[in-house]
Amino acid sequence: MAEYLRARRQQLQPGDVGLPDSGRRRTPGLRREEVATLAGISIDYLVRLEQGRDTRPSAGVITALADALRLSDEQRRQLYTLAMVSQSAELCPGPPPLARTVAPTIAVLLERLTTTPAYVTGPANDVLAWNHAWELLVGPLGMFEGSPNLARHVFLHPDARRVYPDWASAAEEQVSRLRAASGRWSDDAAFAALLDELRTSPEFVEHWAVLATPEKRRGSRQIAHPDLGRLRFDYEVLLLPDDIDEQRLITWLPADETTAAALARTAEAAGPTSPARLRVIG
Repeated sequence: MAEYLRARRQQLQPGDVGLPDSGRRRTPGLRREEVATLAGISIDYLVRLEQGRDTRPSAGVITALADALRLSDEQRRQLYTLAMVSQSAELCPGPPPLARTVAPTIAVLLERLTTTPAYVTGPANDVLAWNHAWELLVGPLGMFEGSPNLARHVFLHPDARRVYPDWASAAEEQVSRLRAASGRWSDDAAFAALLDELRTSPEFVEHWAVLATPEKRRGSRQIAHPDLGRLRFDYEVLLLPDDIDEQRLITWLPADETTAAALARTAEAAGPTSPARLRVIG
């Protein structure tokens, strides 16, 4: 919660909240005294909240801070969840270890999506299962060099900036998902190890320091493929129901005729499809 409050304050400028801009500032964002005034709380209390020394603010204080920081509905839900966990950690059941497999029926579903690239991710953006169409598409991009993880590929693969023409957008989406998962899995050893690995990238550190936008469940993605050229996809993120592991099934749909034709040629050259791949994350 403390980290969330600090990051959001540093994102805002005086004009964003109706305050006059008094000129150049030594640090980015709003000053603590400005947020405290807007929220109707003391500066000392805001300092304690931002330093994690007070983990039990009232609902009224949290709401006032959400108003002062101009949070969207999704950002409010994130703050309320973090506040609830901070106040009642002992009452919140611990998360299970990060998932390593998917349900057999989900594997069958992936296999049935024969020509549509599709895969399943866990909360840490590990790719747990995928179908033949997605494997053919992303194999030449270096996705399977080690345990496949979307965030690791975006931030640490040497070809990432070439593969993703809109790299900044791809990076923001990965951080948004990890941010959303961190409230629940931050104490998981595998999750913490992934964050430590990603922090070797200065770009990840920079993106993580800024409050991420809410996770996108639908959008577009461009891929610069070494064999197929520039491809455009519309993606859909489907939350798997009743899944405490927070797995997502993601499909990539061709966004133009060029992409559709490229996928068709690739599938024809590869021959019959094979069953959905499953990977144990070690």
